[in-house]
Amino acid sequence: MTRGADGSPGGTHGRPTGLRSVASQVFALQAVIALLIVAAAALALVLQGQYDSEQDARNRSLAVAETLAHAPGIVEALRSPDPSSLLQSKAEAARRGSGVDFVAVLAPDGARYTDSDPSLIGQRAQGDIGRARAGESFTEIFHGAPNDAVRAVVPVRDETGAVVGMVSSGVEVATVGHAVQGRLPLLLGAAGIGLAFAVGGAALVSGRLRRQTHGLGPAEMTRLKEHHEAVLHSVKEGVVIVAGDGRLVLANDEARRLLKLPEDAEQRHVRELGLEPRTAALLLSGRAATDEVHPAGDRLLALNVRPTGDGAADGGCVMTMRDTTELAALTGRAEVARGRLRLLYEAGTRIGTTLDVVRTAEELSEVAVPRFADVVTVELLDPVVRGDEPSGAFTEMRRTALSGVNQEAPLQPVGDLIRFVVPSTPMASALDEGRAVLQADLAAADGWRAQDPEGAAQALAYGLHSLLTVPLLARGVVLGMANFWRGRETPEPFGEEDLSFAEELAARAALAIDNARRFTREHSMAVALQRSLLPRVLPEQSAMEVAFRYLPAKAGVGGDWFDVIPLPGARVALVVGDVVGHGLHAAATMGRLRTAVANFSTLDLQPDELLSHLDELIDRLGEEHEPGGDGGGEAGRDGGAEGTTGATCLYAIYDPTTGSCTMASAGHPGPALVRPDGSVEFPAVPAGLPLGLGLGDRPFASARLKLEPGSKLVMFTDGLLEDRHRDFDTGLELLRKTLARPGRSPEQACADVLATLLQPMPNDDIALLVAGADRIPSDRIAQWEVPSDPSAVSPVRSAAAARIAAWGLDEAGFTAELVLSELITNAIRYGRPPVRVRLVYDRVLICEVSDGSSTSPHLRHATDTDEGGRGLFLVAQFAQRWGTRYARRGKTIWAELPIAPDQAGGNGAGPVPDLDALEDLAW
Repeated sequence: MTRGADGSPGGTHGRPTGLRSVASQVFALQAVIALLIVAAAALALVLQGQYDSEQDARNRSLAVAETLAHAPGIVEALRSPDPSSLLQSKAEAARRGSGVDFVAVLAPDGARYTDSDPSLIGQRAQGDIGRARAGESFTEIFHGAPNDAVRAVVPVRDETGAVVGMVSSGVEVATVGHAVQGRLPLLLGAAGIGLAFAVGGAALVSGRLRRQTHGLGPAEMTRLKEHHEAVLHSVKEGVVIVAGDGRLVLANDEARRLLKLPEDAEQRHVRELGLEPRTAALLLSGRAATDEVHPAGDRLLALNVRPTGDGAADGGCVMTMRDTTELAALTGRAEVARGRLRLLYEAGTRIGTTLDVVRTAEELSEVAVPRFADVVTVELLDPVVRGDEPSGAFTEMRRTALSGVNQEAPLQPVGDLIRFVVPSTPMASALDEGRAVLQADLAAADGWRAQDPEGAAQALAYGLHSLLTVPLLARGVVLGMANFWRGRETPEPFGEEDLSFAEELAARAALAIDNARRFTREHSMAVALQRSLLPRVLPEQSAMEVAFRYLPAKAGVGGDWFDVIPLPGARVALVVGDVVGHGLHAAATMGRLRTAVANFSTLDLQPDELLSHLDELIDRLGEEHEPGGDGGGEAGRDGGAEGTTGATCLYAIYDPTTGSCTMASAGHPGPALVRPDGSVEFPAVPAGLPLGLGLGDRPFASARLKLEPGSKLVMFTDGLLEDRHRDFDTGLELLRKTLARPGRSPEQACADVLATLLQPMPNDDIALLVAGADRIPSDRIAQWEVPSDPSAVSPVRSAAAARIAAWGLDEAGFTAELVLSELITNAIRYGRPPVRVRLVYDRVLICEVSDGSSTSPHLRHATDTDEGGRGLFLVAQFAQRWGTRYARRGKTIWAELPIAPDQAGGNGAGPVPDLDALEDLAW
């Protein structure tokens, strides 16, 4: 079923007709015509048969009548007295012999002498027989009694010519009709056969017509004709139909015009039409083509070819064509515009990806080559390159980037100082006017040639012929300039239409450069602040050999920090922390936290206690920035806020006298422990919450490790392990493999770790601390238990003096005895047992007295009349440092005595006490 243009069935727009196609209508018309012809022929044959039967009846009747009228003896019989008896038998014989229905002999007045019906003899014959009485023979159709008939009447003449009688013979009309009806079956059969042949022929013709018209109806045939006329004469696209043998079947008016076809082109072979060889070959190839551009004289034609039939090469093809000559220039300009838009889009994504001034300038030069220029140079003011505010004369700039199709361009290299001293140069004009300046022909640029005659000559000899220079302006401030050059690779010079594009490209690049400059300035300030807040050198101590590395992030300085803090009793505290966020605020917060940790460490607190105090401090700082708030919770989650920033911290204390290491974590990754044999483990440290979350009521927990001599404790921030391409667990495993090599110093271990785990562009700060554990030899440690009796002070003092002398510290012996005497006496008098004394020979002589009381002694200035209060004053005067630290139970009062008067960092042993003066001091 076919469908019309409106989608309705058939070609009649949905009207339910029995004849939907031209072929069906032609078949019906032919069938009706055949039926009418056969019917007319049958009728004609019937009429002709009737006519022939009537004529036969006339002829037979006339012949019988004439024969009997001229028969011998007929006249004598008529003259006889009884003609009927003589002629009846003869008339009957003639009737039977001739096959007529009746024969009658009549008198001149019409009376019957004989008749086939004897009852009629003697009666007068009806009808007009006057003509026969007048001597005329005739035939007629008689209507009357006894029957209608075809009869003939012939006069009988005597020897004188007088009419003596008449003979009438004829055939009844009914007899004639029976003769015709007898031939009707044959006639109708012939008519039926003729009708069948006619309908069959019409069906064959209709089938062929249906195949040729594809079952289309009249409306469709009309539309096809209209479309055909439109294609031939109205459309502005050429149409050519070629048969399988290469003959041109059809070409419309536009095709004839575009291809310049002759008038008699149709039915001629394609190669005889004078077409371009490529076009003729395409028509004969049998392949499909889409928008292939072929020349046709001075025109360019876009050809589309589709094979007809089943697409075989010998099935012919249809080709449509349109003239693209007028559109070629417009299309070229449109393509250039599209290319410029794509280039601007790429510039937006490729320029300013690193926040580095120099790299941003290089990206500008790279993105414009070779799609806009053959060579691009970028010059920036020196302060801009350093990240400072642009200042100084615009006539001097530093060449920052240079890119070209070829690297041999004879232009000053990157790093050179470029001067624009001639005001008429395009560069000076662009800076003065604040807009792009075009120099289409460099050979005619007198100012440019005068500025550097030798360099200009080399550039022209190289092939540079056109220049477009644009100042780099950001927020109304000149940062530098970009120069776009074209050489022999692009013969077409820059045009006016290139100015706006160059200004747009330069504006985007200038904004990116200014952002990079501002970032560089802020980054430099943050780095300077951060480095000023971090330790420059590590303090001297004997507990551990420490090496460290600190690397700020390239994208923005963070708040990572580390510290090594000597503690009393030859111990050392190791700290690694990380402040959430980046920038100056994070660096300042880091400095405050480091200072706070250093101050809290002077209280000689346990790691978990120190972290608790630090968390409370951060909460108070948060309340300062957010009055009425609930601490630093929200600020801690927003590293960029100006309030308190969340932080993590790992704090460890190592005691070289016992090898124990106590540590606690506030949301910070635990350390790595490298055993002397090279095995690496990550000891479990209770994971406390990060600092500054407002959860200070959650206590921190400590973990205690035993470090063997030669072990290394590795502390780090998460920036060392994590990266956008590596998760924490992967980095941890990589760190394990890197550390699992024995026999390396902490410095070597630091270098190996960074070489393995450091990314080219770290996204976060990295702090790494590697501490090798040492032990104080046991022969440099002396301990005594002191009974709770004042008399026990002297023996312990004497034993201590002997041990100090054995260590070769005679110069500090007397001072040590004095300090020990005061501290032991106070412990016995005011403290609780047990009382212990310990001497440690390290960089200084450490005197420690412990007791079970948690009461803290206070330094007082006694008056002349006071009996006591001078002991701690003496200790403070003669000790380099002194203090109190608390344990789970009890306390320890310690004092550090220098082992040489000129020891750096100490106050010397001080003068030897005057014995007379000591007498005035009461214990």
